[in-house]
Amino acid sequence: MPGAPREPARPPGSDAGVPGAAAASDDAVAAALRGFGPLGLVAILAILAGQVVLPPLGAILVLVWASRSHTPWPDIGYRRPASWTRTILGGLAFGVAFKLAMKAIVMPLLGAAPINHAYGYLVGNQAALPGAIVTMIVVAGFGEETLFRGYLFERLGRLLGHGSGARVAIVVFTSALFGLAHAHDQGLAGVEQAMITGLAFGTMFAATGRIWAAMIAHAAFDLTAVGIIYGNLEARVAHLVFR
Repeated sequence: MPGAPREPARPPGSDAGVPGAAAASDDAVAAALRGFGPLGLVAILAILAGQVVLPPLGAILVLVWASRSHTPWPDIGYRRPASWTRTILGGLAFGVAFKLAMKAIVMPLLGAAPINHAYGYLVGNQAALPGAIVTMIVVAGFGEETLFRGYLFERLGRLLGHGSGARVAIVVFTSALFGLAHAHDQGLAGVEQAMITGLAFGTMFAATGRIWAAMIAHAAFDLTAVGIIYGNLEARVAHLVFR
């Protein structure tokens, strides 16, 4: 049309103003993040490094990765449970009972010392108690379950598949990794306990595909441990069965 302003010429190969170009670029990045090419591997390393540097940064990065990669939330276990009431109460009951069984039966059988010296500062320490409670809920319950169960199960499932054999291998591998993550501050006993709890929480997650019960049970397990240590009851609980 005479007098109408001309559209500025675009450089050859430019996507500016092309409908769907931004969406196509976004899809390419999302696909790369879900894959195991350079960008996908960088994402995995960044998430693991974040967990090492400042827990629960790794879990936060998992949620960022899931959103940016267009990974459905149910794929990392964030799936609505059939009943929130049963999930919460069941997770709490299992976590408390599991910790007591580990402290009174399993760990003594493995030759662990009755006292966990890494957390000895909590004995009767009211000032340290709120921070310990928040840590067990946020870092352990939310952070470790999101990373070691939700994220790693999704990544390894893409590599190994979702058959029964693959799921067993994933549970065992992530439990071993979870155990090793506790070596630096809790020694051999901490590694053993974490591997066993990893097997329990990993099996729970593999069986249900939902992360909430494992998350709640994990937090309850660690909060029970905090309560035992705070009340200076470790030796007493450790000797309930074996004197």
